[in-house]
Amino acid sequence: MTGRIRALVALDTGVDRELVQAVLPHDGAIEIAGLVDGLDDAWNTLQATPAELLVVACDGYSDRALVLIDGATRQRPDRPVVVLCQGTSNGFLRRAFEAGADDYVTLPESAGHVLFALQKAIARKAGGAAATGVAQSPMICVLGPKGGTGKTLTACNLAVGLASAGNRVALVDLDLQFGDVGLALGLAPDQTIYDLAKAGGSIDAEKIEAYLTEHPSGLHVLLAPTRPDQAGLVAVEFLREVYAALRSAHDYVIVDTAPGFTPEVIASIDSSSAVCMVGMLDSLSLKNTKLGLETLSLMGYDNDRIRLVLNRADSRVGITREDVEAIVGRPPDVLVPSDREISRSVNEGSPIVLANERSEAARAFRQLADLYVPGKAENVAVTRPKTLLRLMKKNA
Repeated sequence: MTGRIRALVALDTGVDRELVQAVLPHDGAIEIAGLVDGLDDAWNTLQATPAELLVVACDGYSDRALVLIDGATRQRPDRPVVVLCQGTSNGFLRRAFEAGADDYVTLPESAGHVLFALQKAIARKAGGAAATGVAQSPMICVLGPKGGTGKTLTACNLAVGLASAGNRVALVDLDLQFGDVGLALGLAPDQTIYDLAKAGGSIDAEKIEAYLTEHPSGLHVLLAPTRPDQAGLVAVEFLREVYAALRSAHDYVIVDTAPGFTPEVIASIDSSSAVCMVGMLDSLSLKNTKLGLETLSLMGYDNDRIRLVLNRADSRVGITREDVEAIVGRPPDVLVPSDREISRSVNEGSPIVLANERSEAARAFRQLADLYVPGKAENVAVTRPKTLLRLMKKNA
């Protein structure tokens, strides 16, 4: 889609028309072609109006809105649909995304936030981000086939790095029995994913917000249960609802997974848009990393959506760049050097990207974050081989 975007706004019964009008853009690249009262009339108008964007405004849960969203996305999969929901959604958010909505805003909300949601939906469709007709924010699973590779360290610094750059980011600690995200970030577990699961009922962005813990960087964290016996309450279907709700309300969702390929981890990978595999510079870790990558391949996961991070990449253990590629089957995308400040930052609950932002380790984690930012990934890919060669030569 190029040039000025024409948007049709469909108003369901009970919607405050003035409230909706107040948050819609009135100039710029998006032109409101019309506001139509009644979703049946809106469908008829949609057939006769060359609209490139559909906005559906409803008052809480609406079956009529779901029918309109489904019909509109089937008719034109390339046309983004944004839902404005006034009041409590009561599970409507998940159903709206299943019907084909690209974004969801709970009213009242600022006009700037609504404009951003519309622009985001347009950009995603234009970039082909919604292969199945349901576009959501990126979700990155951070994997480590075995513990001790720095997986949680990587997840926390990646999430904080993205949040510090002005993105709205959620981090989920999926190590349900022994999660350390709270400790690594210096956060007290007042509310956890166990409390959310125990609450029961449907999951939406409004409900899940009460269970998120905010980090000083602006990052929102869904912490792991405080006791291993609480992990059993977190089911796979529940996780899928949690991810959908988080992705509707955030620019990025990062999942710090448990070691291995448990059902919860596999479900998270299936729901993700990208995977970050974390290994270390030793033969045992590289072997496990290779097995992890092979498992992803067997699952049919696209290799282009996988990034490889190598921690302690400058350790003098006699393994060269060629050795790494020979064992793993591909070069690392990001190399994180050893740094005593990393251990100190973990002990103090302050990620290295904040505690010592000029360090080589902090630069490496910011480089990793840039790989997931549109427009920056290409530059990272160009500079990576030089960095890789310089660090790996130390081990030869």
